[in-house]
Amino acid sequence: MLLRHAIGHVLRRIRLERRLTLRDLARESRVSVPYLSEIERGRKEVSSEILATVCRVLDLSLADLLGAVSRELGGAATAEADATMAGIGLAPVISIESRTELGAAGGSDARVSAPTTLLLAA
Repeated sequence: MLLRHAIGHVLRRIRLERRLTLRDLARESRVSVPYLSEIERGRKEVSSEILATVCRVLDLSLADLLGAVSRELGGAATAEADATMAGIGLAPVISIESRTELGAAGGSDARVSAPTTLLLAA
């Protein structure tokens, strides 16, 4: 997923949660309806100035918006990876690693740390 798609998706979701129409947001932010629509659909890269203005109208900090976008991108990456793996017949694999303390041979008090790996397929 591209960054502009994630930004648009999050902006649309927040706008709808605030019960604002695209026309309401355009009027308050002084950005045209067609341009806002293009941003929400991920077709236009939004400038930092426009993004700051839209965030102000939505009563949202830029940090909160970017956090939501980051979560959106993280979820999309996980979903895409799962879909790709399923499409080629592979199940997701989980790797759990730990270290096991082993006593040294010959009765000495020396300890050796050996890696242990467990792979789980869903």
